Amino acid sequence: MHDQVLPAVMPRAALKRWLAVVAAVVLLDQLSKLWVLHTLPYAAQIEVTGFFDIVHVHNPGAAFSFLAGADGWQRWLFVVLALLISAYLGRLLARHAAQTAFAAPLALILAGAIGNLIDRLWLGRVIDFLYFHAGPYGFPAFNVADAGISVGVVVILWQQLRAGPDKAGEGKGEGGQGA
Repeated sequence: MHDQVLPAVMPRAALKRWLAVVAAVVLLDQLSKLWVLHTLPYAAQIEVTGFFDIVHVHNPGAAFSFLAGADGWQRWLFVVLALLISAYLGRLLARHAAQTAFAAPLALILAGAIGNLIDRLWLGRVIDFLYFHAGPYGFPAFNVADAGISVGVVVILWQQLRAGPDKAGEGKGEGGQGA
């Protein structure tokens, strides 16, 4: 009987830790965007180094400005998608909270989805401000939420590649528990 109580308590504590990570990343994302909104005029560019600038741009589309030129309907499409994805990621996080190697990237992806969702609901677009470039070549500007999503996805993909084709389909983390 005592063994049945302990596993239920451990994942709950682990889940609280990951939700705190999600909240911290969302807070950092939103505070940095508020700073950009209130400090830099739209389209401003501050050179920080020879390869990195802080800029103030808006993206009504998705990654790499996908659907940015659409006439407004994409906002609600991305809101619905972000809500559905966030619910699914939240469920995965709750199920795998004790598996750090899987829960950490999930928390980053969830935080990114929520951070950009807040922008879409509040402004109808996402604020981007981190711009990396080399001479005339530049990576599209992004934000803390985008970085969380990207890092989380790369870590999960890297883990799957390291696991190899035999283990990749077995599930995440210890015990072979799948999503």
